[in-house]
Amino acid sequence: MNLDGVLFFPVTPFGPDGDLAPGVLADHVRRGLEHRPGGVFAACGTGEFTALSQAEHAEVVRVTVEAAGAVPVFAGAGGPIGAALAQARAAREAGADGLLLMPPYLVQGPGFPAYVRAIAAELPVIIYQRGPIALEPEAAVELAAIPGVIGLKDGLGDIDRMQRIVLAVRETHPDFLFFNGLPTAELTQPAYRALGVGLYSSAVFCFAPEIANAYLNGDERLITEFYAPLVRLRSRVPGYAVSLVKAGVRLRGLDAGEVRPPLVPVAPEHEAELEALIKSGLALVAS
Repeated sequence: MNLDGVLFFPVTPFGPDGDLAPGVLADHVRRGLEHRPGGVFAACGTGEFTALSQAEHAEVVRVTVEAAGAVPVFAGAGGPIGAALAQARAAREAGADGLLLMPPYLVQGPGFPAYVRAIAAELPVIIYQRGPIALEPEAAVELAAIPGVIGLKDGLGDIDRMQRIVLAVRETHPDFLFFNGLPTAELTQPAYRALGVGLYSSAVFCFAPEIANAYLNGDERLITEFYAPLVRLRSRVPGYAVSLVKAGVRLRGLDAGEVRPPLVPVAPEHEAELEALIKSGLALVAS
């Protein structure tokens, strides 16, 4: 499967009443496609996966697949096995190409491979290593051998662990996909690229695809002049990794609504900082 290029993780728009806004979502996806992402990941972390009902999750995936056309679409799935299987089956019926598998509750223990195997029987799976999932190389090799498991997205940022996993898995699975899945991944991508991990998720692509693509194409000025200040802003409030993205989408002219609890909206003074940062980043890539 070809996932070259920036990976687009759309937000999930909500209307003034707090309900899902599928028309806005379709517009959001179509706008992103104008900048040629390598793949679209719907109802994942940036898409407030944990805040969606099963029906909403299915609708988000359906709308995204319809809007994305020929571009590969992966859907978030996870949690209790019954919920994850329902999400996987709905995504398959909608025409999604695969799943990003979120960590289930109390994941530690020998039963995790069975959990992955059941869900990978529905659609190809990329395992998301974050939170309670912290794989040793041997465990990663075991998971990579499960039919339907095609990749691992790293959200831990443990470079030593990730290097050992990459080396171990690629001994037997040379085409296995690895992703940098840290928030604002561009800031750490030079380190991941040195490990042989070229793919990464870009939250910035949601609201400033021009900046995301300029970085992909080698504009290293953006690391110090855009991404580092963005990370400092993001670090001020827990949950801003999602809230700031949604605010950025709104600042670029598409009202995606607010985040759902337990996330909190961006404070007005922080939104003003974000707006200034977006303007300076766009001016930088245009220069």
